[in-house]
Formats: sequence, C-alpha cells, structure tokens
Amino acid sequence: MLKKCCGRLRSWNCHTSKIQAGGKFGVNHDADYLAMNPNGLVPLLKDDETNLLLWESNAIVRYLAAQYGQNRLWVDNPARRAEGEKWMDWANQTLSPAHRVILMGLVRTPPEKRDQAAIEAGIEKCDSLFALLDDALARQPWFSGDNFGTGDIAIAPFVYNLLNVGLKWTPRPNLERWYQQLTERPAFRKVVMIPVT
Repeated sequence: MLKKCCGRLRSWNCHTSKIQAGGKFGVNHDADYLAMNPNGLVPLLKDDETNLLLWESNAIVRYLAAQYGQNRLWVDNPARRAEGEKWMDWANQTLSPAHRVILMGLVRTPPEKRDQAAIEAGIEKCDSLFALLDDALARQPWFSGDNFGTGDIAIAPFVYNLLNVGLKWTPRPNLERWYQQLTERPAFRKVVMIPVT
C-alpha cells in the first residue's frame, strides 16, 4: 500500500520525489518501470543514497525504518520490534483480503454489478477483525507497543479506508482511541486521510 510508504517518508522530512504510477496514471507497465519492478505494481522505492530498488510496501517500511528511522521508528530489540512487525504481516495476510472485497465492491464497482453477498461477508469478517484489534489495543496504546511504529503504519490505511466508505461498525473504544491518535499525526492527515478510491 503506497500510503504506508509515503507517510513514513513525509513524517521524517526525507527528500523525496514522487512519480504517480498505477491505475489512471499508467507507467507501471512501461519497460523502464518493469526493469525496476518486474511485478508491475506499486509501490516501488528507489533510494539514490544506497542505490536500492525495492518493492512490496512492508519491505519498504521495514527498510525505511532501519535506514532512516533510527531512534524514531526502528527498534533495536528484536522481540520488541517483532511486536510491531507481526501486525505488518497480519495486515497484509488477514485484514487486506476482506478489506479488498469491501473496497472493490463498494468503491470501485458500479452498484448494479456489486456482489452484495461477498460485500456482506467482507463486512462481517472485518467487524470480527476490528474486535481482535480492539482487544490488542486494550493492553497497549499502539500496535507496536508503547510507541507508534511499523505495525501502526501497516494497519492504518486499511482501517482508515474501512471507516470512510459509509459503513456502520460495532463500537470499538480502543480502536477508536488509536484512530484518534493517528488523526493527530500530520503525516497521517496528509497522506492517508484522502478520498477513498
């Protein structure tokens, strides 16, 4: 998810240039892009400082945390770092599939072509996953522990999208508190809190 990567760079005031690719912008199937990312997907990070080409949003976030997030996001203690990183993988493997069904069904599919049963199943799944997230946040302020971290970066765009497609969700006070904390972060407001498309 591009929002994960852009939010990280913006919050650290890194010098960046952004090239719009994918969807209506195209570019990601051009030969030059495919030479850098043979998957033809976004995001893609090109770090001129280290001469690294990297794709996959969680790999990019991990790299940015290690390379540029010392004393801000990167956690030296492997056990503490793993607390946040488990949520990165959980977001992609568990939350993303149900999120995708809802987003594609409600936002990117004309009403007359929607698979309402699939959308309802996605909503039910996400509501149960929100309960799991809420329970985790009952014990700590952030998914990454005591401080905002990689786990929060991974989950934030999914939760933002789901809360902003016009659905009613079961109240989850801990998740709502966490989300409110996110809305107070300038990078989150600038990069993630944009129209859901």
